[in-house]
Amino acid sequence: MDEKTIRNAMEAPVKDRGCFLVDVTVGADDDIVLTIESENGTVDMEDCVSLSRTFQEIFDREVEDYSLTVTSAGLDQPFKVLKQFLKAVGTQVEVRFKGGRKLLGTLTAADEESITLAYTAREAVEGKKKKVDVAHEDRFPLEGINSVTPHIDFE
Repeated sequence: MDEKTIRNAMEAPVKDRGCFLVDVTVGADDDIVLTIESENGTVDMEDCVSLSRTFQEIFDREVEDYSLTVTSAGLDQPFKVLKQFLKAVGTQVEVRFKGGRKLLGTLTAADEESITLAYTAREAVEGKKKKVDVAHEDRFPLEGINSVTPHIDFE
């Protein structure tokens, strides 16, 4: 069983649950993990149970020996598909760039090639003795980014 076959078979049932596929992995011994996210709101247990049942109807365990996990994309997990970026527009994200730089800001736009981030940075400004916060809104190509994750603020 391969990821493309699973993705093609599960795309419609996942969509019918008001969700979208984030990732499909097939590990050793056909250990399959379907990672989903809700179009609006959050994934609940019933979404996972229903999709697990649907999967078992499509892929007979008597024919294919596999283990299945249906899970939601974790809050601490990097975005993997454009829909996750689009869903997060207007929220705080943490961006880790290749080379080690990190940036916290508000995701204002996303497409297949880049993200746009609104953020403030402490900078020296002519005529000021101390650094001041300067607002920026910049576009960053995805090829220069290692990961983008939701920012969770516990305050």
